[in-house]
Amino acid sequence: MRVRDWQDILEDVVENDNNPDQWRAVGGDRRSGIGEDLYLAHPSTGVYQLKTYAKNPYEVEGVGTQVARRIDDEIDPLFPEEGSGLFGVQQPIEDEREAEQKAKDLETVLETHADAPTTPEALFEDLMETLDSPAYGPMEFDTHGRPDSMTDLTDTFEEAEELLDAELEDLIDEGVTRGFQ
Repeated sequence: MRVRDWQDILEDVVENDNNPDQWRAVGGDRRSGIGEDLYLAHPSTGVYQLKTYAKNPYEVEGVGTQVARRIDDEIDPLFPEEGSGLFGVQQPIEDEREAEQKAKDLETVLETHADAPTTPEALFEDLMETLDSPAYGPMEFDTHGRPDSMTDLTDTFEEAEELLDAELEDLIDEGVTRGFQ
């Protein structure tokens, strides 16, 4: 298992050519210590685990790894289906001309949904497609704790959990120069 910077893991997700709307995610507080845990899954790509913490309001640090190369029958039910929260991964827009075009395209999507009967899920999907999001889908995230499925994922990938926790603690120890932990 290769531990990498959390942004390298997101780069793998962004560069993936599989269906962007088939990603699913589970996230919440770490089991112990400061920071958050996040699991990203895709049927063709497998499961990634990320551990992050906010070093300051402008900088997030973390680590991650691929914990499974595919989603099996044991893991699949631990990720949310349609109807739960939603997430999307975005790439920065390259230049001003592209930004203006995306803004016009987004305006058209919003006007279309404002004038016709729609659902929040349909609007979200159209927005993600318009922005060429490389990954989006349902997500279960608890901002004040851990979803039950996250505990099951942590237990399933116990070796990765221990390794990533140790790596993140090292990052936190290196990054915290004053204050309380």
